[in-house]
Amino acid sequence: MRRLVIEVDGQLLQLLEREAKVHHLSLEGECLRRLQGSEGHSPYLQALLAELRAEDEQRRARDSDQLA
Repeated sequence: MRRLVIEVDGQLLQLLEREAKVHHLSLEGECLRRLQGSEGHSPYLQALLAELRAEDEQRRARDSDQLA
């Protein structure tokens, strides 16, 4: 399993923790739920997801260049 470490401001963390409790999830579970589209995307999460996808595409491109 890959591990992702992100920094979030205190207000966003409190919001995520509160919503995790409401949905009976862990903090990780709440983040995954939001990233998978079960919740309307916030601009922050949309930007984070776009950044993660771009990094993944760059990594894959590097990996395929190294194999060639």
